[in-house]
Parts: sequence; C-alpha cells; structure tokens
Amino acid sequence: MTSPDRLTLSEPLDDTDVPVAEVVATTRRAEARSVMATVAALLDHDVPVRDVVVVVRDLDEYEAPLHRAAIQYGLAPVFWTQLRVTRTRPYALVESVCEALEFEAIDRETLCRPLEHRWCPPSMTSANTANTGTAAWPLDPNTVQTAIRALPRGPRPLAEWREEFQRTTAIDDRFVTFLEWLMERPAPTPESVSNVLADVVETYEEFAIPVTKAIDSPALIETERDARAVVRMKTLVEQLPHKYADRLDEGTMDRSWNDVAELCQLIATQRPGRREHSNARAVDVLEANDIWLLDVPYVIAVGLIDGEWPQRTESVVPPELQETILAGDGPTGILAPRTAWTDGRDRDQFDDTVRAAGNGLIVTRHTERSDGEERRPSQLLDDIEVDPVLDEERRRLVGPDRELPDAMDTMLDGTEAIDDG
Repeated sequence: MTSPDRLTLSEPLDDTDVPVAEVVATTRRAEARSVMATVAALLDHDVPVRDVVVVVRDLDEYEAPLHRAAIQYGLAPVFWTQLRVTRTRPYALVESVCEALEFEAIDRETLCRPLEHRWCPPSMTSANTANTGTAAWPLDPNTVQTAIRALPRGPRPLAEWREEFQRTTAIDDRFVTFLEWLMERPAPTPESVSNVLADVVETYEEFAIPVTKAIDSPALIETERDARAVVRMKTLVEQLPHKYADRLDEGTMDRSWNDVAELCQLIATQRPGRREHSNARAVDVLEANDIWLLDVPYVIAVGLIDGEWPQRTESVVPPELQETILAGDGPTGILAPRTAWTDGRDRDQFDDTVRAAGNGLIVTRHTERSDGEERRPSQLLDDIEVDPVLDEERRRLVGPDRELPDAMDTMLDGTEAIDDG
C-alpha cells in the first residue's frame, strides 16, 4: 500500500449530484417521527413506496422508534436486518426439543420448555386435525406455567413424569400426549433427526404462527419475524442430516441429541447473504451495508450523529501514531493501517448511501441524548452541501397535513410520479 493509498482512506467525499435536505430534531424519537412523516408525505405526493428507502448505520438503536413512528403514520415498515435466528421462538423450540430428547431423567422446566415454545403434536396436519383437539394447540403460556408450578422439583425419568401427570389435577391430557411423544423418541440418526425436527417446524408454521399473528401489532412485525425464522429453520433441517452424517463419519460428534442441538446452533449462526420479505408494499428500512449498488429515487439517511455514523473505534494505538502510520513515512511505512482509524468503512457506506439517491437525499439527526447531553452532527456532513429544513417546516411535516418542506418539494420538480398499482 503506497502512501497516497493510505491517505485515500480519509479523503473527503465528493459532493452529491442530487439535492440534499437536512432535518434536525431534538431527540431520537422525534427524529424517527420526522423520518416516517417524510415517507408518508412523499407517498401523499404519489411517490411509489418502492421509490423510497430509509437507511440507518446501525438499526439497534433505531428499529424501535422507527417502528413506533411508522405505526403512527399508518405505514408498515420492513427492517432489512440479518435475522438472529437463534433468538427466535422456532429456533428455541427446536433447541428445547433436542434437550428434552437427550436425557432419560429431566427436570420439570426442561420437560415443559417445548410446550412453552408452542410444540404441537406431529399428527396435526391440515388433513388430519379432527381428532387432535386442534383448537387446544398450542398450549397457552398460563397453562404451561400452572403445570410447572404443580409439578415436583428435581430430575425424574419420563415414566415417573407420566405418573405425575396422571395424578396431578392441574395437568390435562395434552401434557400426557407430549410426554408419550418424548418416550417414543428414536435414536438420533441423520434420518430420524430430519424427520423429528421437520415435524416440529412444520407444525409450528401451521399452528403457532397464527397465534403470533393474533396478538401482533397491525404492522405484523413479529409475525414476519416468525415466518422468516421458520423459513430459516426449514433450510437448517434440510442441511442438518447431511452435516450430522459427515460429523459422525469423521468422529467429531457423538450420536446424541445434545450434539444435534450444537450442530443446529453452528448452522443457524451462519449468516445468509440476502434477506427477502413478502410485503412488497412495506417501507424498506436498510442498514447501510445493504445500500451498496442500489438505485432508489428518494433515500433518507438516518442518524448522522458523531459517534454513531461514523462510530468511534477504540484503539490502543495513540492518535498521533495512527496518523504517522497512515502517512507511511519513514520506518512506519512497513506497518499496515487499520481502516477503522479513518472511519473508512462508515465513510464508504455513507458514500454508497449518497450515490444510491436518484432524485433526492434527506439526511436526519437529533441534537440531544435522552439524558439531555448534546449530540454533535457527523463530520460526514461536512463534505456535502445540505439545504436545512427549518424547525417550523419540520413541525408542519410531522403535523396532520404532512406538508413537505421546500427543500424536499423541489426534489419532486421535473419528476413524474409512477403509479404504484
């Protein structure tokens, strides 16, 4: 890497080819409201929803306020994030089933955990539900918790648990159905693992997702997440027997349900390169690493705050030495610089965000933390020319009339809205 190459990591951005409006709000919540009010106002001006995208450096802090703001304006957002499948209920169900199948003697919590995660009998299918009490499955959480409290503590063999179920009045026959399914468990061969877990995932899809939908918000965020997780778990179950067979042949895994659970975790934590959503009329909210090579008429870049975009990177290397290494002069020329020292990754992602905007770019930020501490604007804004939105204009934007500020209205001039039908 030559000296000029090193310094390009921190070169200023080129100015934009489209108009840029800057919206400044006091708090993160107010900023999120401004963002979704902007989306709603653009849609009011016949801009198709597919022509608007919201971009955030990191959704961890913004997903909740953006979701609430979207609901306020009657919008359905779709957050294009990497699905952390190991934190979803379908994955937790598979994991708890493996744990319950592993041991001859288990405690009451381990025994009932699959029921907490909405286990249903494998015999329940669309064509065969008349004799299974379909309406009673899955068990509701209160029923499961009542049973757990009524059962004795300590691990017991499954046969003893069946006796406990039969003599405890607080427990109904559905618990016995589940226990008998456990007692019939096969040895964990690749074929049996595939069959058992495929049944678990399929019954969850058919009978547990409707439970999620019934208690979900109008935007169906949790239902969408549940459905995405089921798709991932189906793929996992398809891959699992082949990978499990390979591990058994290599001698790197034992023939146990516990090792099956560990292999599930290994597969589930491998991130896919692409996420898909079923709701084509939803507002797309992307993280900045997903904007690369996209071309969208209206881009709203959220959270241009120093310390968030770009994020500060802690380093044991003093700033002075970092600059010397970046320059590449003298003995330090043999040392490799870290891109993080120059905010290179965040800079590149912001550049991609800017380049993605075809008609106009809207950047937003807030000025205060929840504790009142000042938030300074991102230095990335120094490299582009922005047209500030006055606070009075912002208030009209978030109001009932959703009036577009002049800086945004000019983005519509000379462009012909496309019918979204």
